[in-house]
Amino acid sequence: MPTPKTKKDSTTASATGGRYHSAVGRRKTAVARVRLIAGSGVVQVNGRTLDGYFALPHLRRVALAPLKEMQMEKQYDLSVRVLGGGFSAQAEAIRLGLARVLILITPEAKKRLRVSGFLTRDPRVVERKKYGLKKARRAPQWSKR
Repeated sequence: MPTPKTKKDSTTASATGGRYHSAVGRRKTAVARVRLIAGSGVVQVNGRTLDGYFALPHLRRVALAPLKEMQMEKQYDLSVRVLGGGFSAQAEAIRLGLARVLILITPEAKKRLRVSGFLTRDPRVVERKKYGLKKARRAPQWSKR
């Protein structure tokens, strides 16, 4: 019977016989499943290159910030499946998942990534709309007469 995987992370053997590490990152409604394999620095997001998926250079920097912080950009190949949310939330979800994977590989990196803020999940989400209001908090315009 196979051992159960935890929700956050796991280490598994790939079909090619190599080992990979995976973790999940979330931001708003975006969910990123990040898989790290020893390699040469190739990054794929939903089957496309990083440049092909994130058009803005800022989003590419955000997504790969933990690798840059640990100076491991050329040591690992990165395969990401991300869905939900917008591009900014997806980039931040990838950042959290990548930081979690790096801790699996090098546990001593945890303190450095924690200080940089890469391990903190941002809990802010859109507030629901309430009945009687136009938006979550916006009330209809009041008229005296």
